[in-house]
Amino acid sequence: MRLPTIRPRTRVPLLGLSVLALTVLALTVPLPPVAAEGSGDRYEWAVLGDSYTAGLYIGDPRPPLGSAARDGCDRTAGSYPDLVGRALAAHPPGRPVHLTDVSCDNAAIGNITHERQRPTSPVQPPGGDPTGWPEVDPQLRRAQLDGRTDVVTVGIGAIALPFGECLQLALAHLSCAAYFTDPPEGVEGLDAKLARIREEYGRMLGAIHRAAPHARVVTVGYPAVLPERGSTCRGGPTQLGPITPADIDWLREDALKAMNTIVRTEAAKHGDRYVDRYTSSVGHDVCAPEDAQWIEGICGDAEPFWPAAVPGGLPFDCPAIGKRATLLHPNAGEHANATPLVERAVREALLDH
Repeated sequence: MRLPTIRPRTRVPLLGLSVLALTVLALTVPLPPVAAEGSGDRYEWAVLGDSYTAGLYIGDPRPPLGSAARDGCDRTAGSYPDLVGRALAAHPPGRPVHLTDVSCDNAAIGNITHERQRPTSPVQPPGGDPTGWPEVDPQLRRAQLDGRTDVVTVGIGAIALPFGECLQLALAHLSCAAYFTDPPEGVEGLDAKLARIREEYGRMLGAIHRAAPHARVVTVGYPAVLPERGSTCRGGPTQLGPITPADIDWLREDALKAMNTIVRTEAAKHGDRYVDRYTSSVGHDVCAPEDAQWIEGICGDAEPFWPAAVPGGLPFDCPAIGKRATLLHPNAGEHANATPLVERAVREALLDH
């Protein structure tokens, strides 16, 4: 029996705001970036990606609050690109590394290659309206990739997974696994989503190589957002709310791990490196004890500038429990975990030049 179609009035951007975050102190360029002239005395590193790259709420906003250069993409100084940039600045790999970070919350694969994006940051939006941010160019264009680009890191894709939809279905007491395994007419099932992601990801890597023909490309996977056993989740707003253990297990195995497999496989096809964030983060998922948790839940801990109200009129009162609307995103612990993994991959890529 097919389940009825659930059409939420407002999209809940979990895991890719959110589907798993930036710029560097003296290494950062204002956005939109301007290609440097005569950059043979330094390496050029471009960062592309979504909220799991950008960092959202875990450090000072980049560009800073009040800056005319703010673009609504919610990059922060606590993200792994920012942390890796600092490490490369402290110990340069032969030459200084210049970082251009154009990662953006809510970005999809198409926003890397050819689709403009309208950011939706809730932090000091124009006119108080998160939909009031100007559109930004595709990230390939913003980063100004060209023959001088030495390395590109990219973390993208998980926004297409049905995490937000599963929350909506759970609130309606419906099974997410059943809904997306045998979807109603007009609804894209999980198999179709994954097939589309695979095709789009491969095309994206091809586009990156064409735009930056001499660059080494590093793909970055997603961390262990969900526990290895759904039954360990207690539920509640600091975890996954009403999503059932069975649906948690389905999301982990059939969606999240499948996403990482796509990234790894497509990277191998193009001769690119793959950074595995998952293995080292097992046991630090959204349902782990608070002192071991590297993924914040629907409500979680965040910097004071981040809003507390959950978007979309969902029934979660984060302020009542002293939390903010973190919507299933990595905290500082996971970005610190990703930092040496990405740094190693970037250094290895630069040694290839």
